[in-house]
Amino acid sequence: MSRKPRSSASPLQAKLIAGLWRVLASCRLGLLWRLARIAGPLVHRFSRREREVTEINLAEVYPEQSDAERRHLARHSLAHSTATMLELGFAWMAEPGRVERSILDVHGRDLLDDARTEGRGVIVLAPHFGNWEVLNFWLSSHFPFTAMYEPPKIAALDPVIRHGRERMGASLVPTNPRGVASLLKALKRSEAVGILPDQEPDWGSGVFAPFYGRLAYTATLLPKLVARTQARVVTGVAQRVPGRGFVIHFLEADPRVYETDETASAAGVNACVEAAIALEPAQYQWEYKRYRKVIEELQGHPDHPSFRLY
Repeated sequence: MSRKPRSSASPLQAKLIAGLWRVLASCRLGLLWRLARIAGPLVHRFSRREREVTEINLAEVYPEQSDAERRHLARHSLAHSTATMLELGFAWMAEPGRVERSILDVHGRDLLDDARTEGRGVIVLAPHFGNWEVLNFWLSSHFPFTAMYEPPKIAALDPVIRHGRERMGASLVPTNPRGVASLLKALKRSEAVGILPDQEPDWGSGVFAPFYGRLAYTATLLPKLVARTQARVVTGVAQRVPGRGFVIHFLEADPRVYETDETASAAGVNACVEAAIALEPAQYQWEYKRYRKVIEELQGHPDHPSFRLY
């Protein structure tokens, strides 16, 4: 797996960013949500890239909605994405008791408990919905938990982010074969591991599978892990209750995720993401170019209807 190029940002810039996170960590969630509601429409208006990708994605997955409905959803989605960014300091640096109290309820915990009682590991598919850093906090507070980690573009922020994600006991492993080996070992110990199911992998590490009826390049790591460990798969999200906190949901996975055929399993993974999004579509990070590699495949075929995406 390739790594992101590191940024040339100065140590001072990194300190300023970390300092801002510490300030935001001391703020109430109600204030952070009010700031997000102010900033979200500004992002929609002035950030062309986020606005256009969000609106194109929404047009593809919700063609039955009117343009006005999709614009409203896009503005609301960007407000939630902004809230997630503002809440990073809270998830990583706020006093643990505050973060724990912000988790108002947990649905579906029995899916994890039952699997571990049976001596099975648990693979948590954690899409970019709500606040996935709060989900990481809860999982690592309550279970032995391992997740893949790719260092940030700004190298000087790496120890800050790593500390925030590991502070409740999570084990972070690299996004390479050594990291995959660590996930396998954790699952064989009947522990929980986290996987991001909605990031496009590098070429050679995925297959094309339907996502809202359109092909999207999807990682094939999951069937490899299931085949070697017989782990249970669940989808996990931390849904934001604006200004108040979060409700964590663990959802039963689509049964296709257990298929040995990689394309069938990937279709099940995408169905799991769709089920999570259905909880509240505005809380999904629609500004991610989920269909990018399809477009790369279509280069040279500008008459294809998908070519206009992005």
